[in-house]
Amino acid sequence: MANDLVLNAQAAGRRLPPALRDPWLVVLLALAALNLAWVATNSAPAAVRTLWYWSPALLRGLAMNVQISVLAMALGTLAGLVVGALSLSPSRLMRRLTRAYVLLFRNAPILVLVYFTTYVFPFELRLGGWNLPFPDWIKVVIGLGLPASANVAEIFRGAIQSIPSAQWEAAQSLAFRRAQIFRMIVLPQCLRRMLPSWMNLYASITMSTSLASLVGVHDLVDAATVASNTVSRTDFTVLVYFTLLALFFAYCYPIARWTRYLEKRHEHY
Repeated sequence: MANDLVLNAQAAGRRLPPALRDPWLVVLLALAALNLAWVATNSAPAAVRTLWYWSPALLRGLAMNVQISVLAMALGTLAGLVVGALSLSPSRLMRRLTRAYVLLFRNAPILVLVYFTTYVFPFELRLGGWNLPFPDWIKVVIGLGLPASANVAEIFRGAIQSIPSAQWEAAQSLAFRRAQIFRMIVLPQCLRRMLPSWMNLYASITMSTSLASLVGVHDLVDAATVASNTVSRTDFTVLVYFTLLALFFAYCYPIARWTRYLEKRHEHY
């Protein structure tokens, strides 16, 4: 009977995604559950009870960070695929221009790009007789999307160049056009090879969203700062910034684990 229970538990664990089987994530979830139970008994310290009072604001701030990261990565992916494809153009001028774009935005500090997009773009857009606001969080999306696009372009270019030239030659011998070879043979393989690096880049962009608070965006860091200044207690300040670290860790660490899992799978192909 005991052996059957152990085997069933192991089988259930194998059915879980690799990110959810990680012991660190299990420990983090267990601590959160214990903390919630502690608060429910009304025996927790005042700092912990105050943290639970501020938790909705912290979670709304985290949602803003996730929103910025998803949109920045979507913008960077679309632009990066175009730039990566143009970097393999037969035109020498086009290759030089795309190379200059990649070098510029891959090596520019992200904080500088965030400040650049925040203060270069206007605060309002005039369309006819309408004044449309241009929120700061959208400018941060653009500021993070620029380095993301440069990195995606390099990832895409490397994935295309990793495809053996024999596959191109074999497809051409079967009367496939260049567009058909790219769409039906090369691109499916590129997507699989790009995915681990793309996910690593997304985790990096997510962590960089913490810079949004420096330009007035009400994100997780800004919410933690407001809570700390409002309560104005050292024990609560320490606790709220530990919570900030834990929230970023809880979001980014499963992505890193999933990336490692995909890399190991890719090694077997």
